[in-house]
Amino acid sequence: MTEPPAEALLFDVPPPPTPVERLLHLADQYTQHNDALDLLLRTTAPSGPDTHADSALRLAADTQSAIKAIQGERLYESVELTETVMRLQQLAFLATASGDLRAGTARGLTALAPEAAVSCAVTLAAETRRRRWASAPVADQRLTAVQCDALAEIARGHVVAGNSLDREFTRSREPKVLMSTLRALEAKGLVERTANSAHAAYVGGPPQDRVRLTAAGITSLASVIDLPPARPSTAPGTTPRPLPATAQATARSR
Repeated sequence: MTEPPAEALLFDVPPPPTPVERLLHLADQYTQHNDALDLLLRTTAPSGPDTHADSALRLAADTQSAIKAIQGERLYESVELTETVMRLQQLAFLATASGDLRAGTARGLTALAPEAAVSCAVTLAAETRRRRWASAPVADQRLTAVQCDALAEIARGHVVAGNSLDREFTRSREPKVLMSTLRALEAKGLVERTANSAHAAYVGGPPQDRVRLTAAGITSLASVIDLPPARPSTAPGTTPRPLPATAQATARSR
């Protein structure tokens, strides 16, 4: 079998994730960790700290790696950037501390971690775009405003899906993520569902499916996460026309 030339292999290596993408991936890791704790807390078998300690320590290490990636960008210091690093350091500390606690207490320490990681990603993306506009990622033009909001809610760990009476449904916070939006994002390859990985909607019910960003979804969200929502342009023919001179004079005299 003929080996491809070394030069050809260079084009098959994906670029390393940007710090913003790393933070979005970190949010997903915290969501998976929290889901695992939720399912563990709903089992009858007793659990000790060791059940989730390894996962918590990995999260702490990955959070520290994300901090180093941000610092490696060598952005000029700002209040926003300093607070972002501090918040991530707090997440790393909470993840480490949760490894020594029982599942119920540990779950509370990382409960807000996915939202915090996404918030840090938004701030970092805005700082990077403001300081390095020329090298900022090009916004994914395939996404509507509703889809951008949905990707952000999914990144925060706010969206699950399920099935009841042979009908699929989604559960989310505001803004609501509808099943039609979820299917559209799935068709683009931007999100996926992890079956039976999220806690049940009611006591005794079946686990729900966690909706997560794919690698492509993380890249797409990272390209738009700091941008203001698109506003509808003025429809043709709706721009007010200037009044005739006589009408302007009449209006001023009133």
